[in-house]
Amino acid sequence: MPTLEQCIDDIALDHSLPLSPFSAGDNANVGFPDTTTVHSFEKSDSWSTSLSYTLYRVDGWGKPYFAVNPAGNISVRTHGQDTFPSQDIDLMDVVNKVTDPISDGGLGLCAPFIVRFPEILKHRLESLQSAFNSAVSSHGYGAHYQGVYPVKCNQDRFIVEDIVKFGKPFRFGLEAGSKTELLLAMHCLSKGSPDALLVCNGFKDAEYISLALLSRKLAFNTVVVFEQEEELDLVIELSRKLNVRPVVGVRAKLRTIHSGHFGSTSGEKGKFGLTTAQILRIVGKLGQEGMLNCLQLLHFHIGSQIPTTALVADSASEAAHIYCELVRLGASMRIIDVGGGLGIDYDGSKSSDSDLSVSYTLEEYAATIVGTLMSVCDQRSVKHPVISSESGRATVSHHPVLIFEVFSSSTNEQCNSAKSAPFPNVENFLDSLGEEAQADYKSLVAAACRGDNEACLHHADRLKQHTVLRFKQGGLTMEQLASVDDLHSMVSRAAGEPSSHVPMRTYRVNLSIFTSMPSYWGFGHLFPIMPIHHLDQRPTVRGVISDLTLDSDGKIATYIGGESSLPLHEMDRKKCGRYYLGMFLGGAYEEALGGLHNMLGDPNVVRLETDAGSPQGFVLTRLLPGPSCGDLLRSLHHEPKCMVEDFKRRAEELGVENGELSGFAAETLSGGLAQFFANWPYLVLT
Repeated sequence: MPTLEQCIDDIALDHSLPLSPFSAGDNANVGFPDTTTVHSFEKSDSWSTSLSYTLYRVDGWGKPYFAVNPAGNISVRTHGQDTFPSQDIDLMDVVNKVTDPISDGGLGLCAPFIVRFPEILKHRLESLQSAFNSAVSSHGYGAHYQGVYPVKCNQDRFIVEDIVKFGKPFRFGLEAGSKTELLLAMHCLSKGSPDALLVCNGFKDAEYISLALLSRKLAFNTVVVFEQEEELDLVIELSRKLNVRPVVGVRAKLRTIHSGHFGSTSGEKGKFGLTTAQILRIVGKLGQEGMLNCLQLLHFHIGSQIPTTALVADSASEAAHIYCELVRLGASMRIIDVGGGLGIDYDGSKSSDSDLSVSYTLEEYAATIVGTLMSVCDQRSVKHPVISSESGRATVSHHPVLIFEVFSSSTNEQCNSAKSAPFPNVENFLDSLGEEAQADYKSLVAAACRGDNEACLHHADRLKQHTVLRFKQGGLTMEQLASVDDLHSMVSRAAGEPSSHVPMRTYRVNLSIFTSMPSYWGFGHLFPIMPIHHLDQRPTVRGVISDLTLDSDGKIATYIGGESSLPLHEMDRKKCGRYYLGMFLGGAYEEALGGLHNMLGDPNVVRLETDAGSPQGFVLTRLLPGPSCGDLLRSLHHEPKCMVEDFKRRAEELGVENGELSGFAAETLSGGLAQFFANWPYLVLT
């Protein structure tokens, strides 16, 4: 009796039998993300960059900053829709500049690294301001807009300094939520507009409030926003002690509820803010203390990623009525801070029922805020307030790109006849498993002959289960088990759905998901991920991204569009060279939340700007190297210098005991070990 593999081969080679169960054929359809547009070109024999542009939904999440150029690479348009074609930056030119050896004019760095485009940051700020300016003008609104950036989104010094610099012409300010953030904000705003707001949110103690009050002595336009009723007594006491007249605000706990993941802080049971009764008590006490004119700002926040303008309008309307009531009660109100919530479209779906998307434009958001506030204030005959927002996510998300490299790939379906283990005599093997396994084997052969895919899969599964059970009982060798695994994989590929003909790979990347994509690991937040080159070629495999860490959670199992894998290209470093992927829209929170899992640390960071005089059209303006192994150890209170001394002492002791190491040899060994503390913690791929 022939072996199982031979039997299956005989069936596949019998041209009188249907090929479909065991052969996809050279022109089989390739399964990709399930969209009508993508399916319409899957049968095409050719491929183009425009198909990649659609496949990876760049047209949805990437506009107006990212595109696919004719060379098949991602291009970056730092001025958005105002970018001239000559100003497009080829992302692979950036990769080459960063990774080329220093002797060839490069930086000699390895991936992963973050590329920052400050001109995108500038464009985002200007677009936000322009949207509100247009809404103010078209509605005839009687005040202006001046935003603040919540530094918690990304506290990187150079990002915050850029925001202050770029926002200075329109009085853009900062928001702090802790003492450390307040110190950072004060220092950065010293070069900003004197009219820029410095909003102090978060829970506060005496030190926080004292620092905020002292900042007013330094002529910062600081507003202390009450999160708790108890903070009022501290402000009253410390302002008198420091002889500072404070400007304060209240954070209202609105009844409007944002039902998505990011809306957990909304509603009456939300974490932050004051109830109506608490606000009234604060107003009363300020009046008793002769400080009611210090109350000048109302703040609210119903959560990030507000999906619809209807919810924006509902919250703004409720807050506007509270604002008008505070005016009626005698407070010197002049500012309404609508908080965060301005969302971005991570998956390109323009959806109103997803945490990853929003169904409105920047202009529609601004028009909704302005129109709603104006309507309520006009109804109540209240002067229009200055509008502020804390739109951090919408400001910083687009400007960095995280680039990382695939260093290997593998598949569970590596059924290569040249490498497969020889299968033992089938009759003897099946006898050792029993009658049920024999029946499944015969049924599998019969199902293959009649082209019954579903039955093939069923009986292959059962045969594998019998084999695994027998192996666990010690009755089979590894070679026998591997042969059945190969057979099962072959049947699964051949008899499965058409999409299963696309090889499934695990792509291992030189990255820590815990460090660089903590929001994905923490609560499943998705980001656009795609190859940054080879986009003029058809992706021929599906890949699941697995990171460098020794952790089962160190992989990305879900991608935008709800897909469980990502269309990728075959990885062959010898033929095609390095293979780079990029994560986009990760500028908010990811760097701030990233930890030290597996002690890999932050990636390198490079910053660049367009330059018409450069051959590549850009210049690198700053390099921020990631931490070394020694830096990471020191951050967790280890002492590399002492560790090296301990290694040296150990080498000397072993040398004395064994008579093998001289003092010089021990010194050389410990010196070699010392070099490792200065090394890059990620893989150095060659």
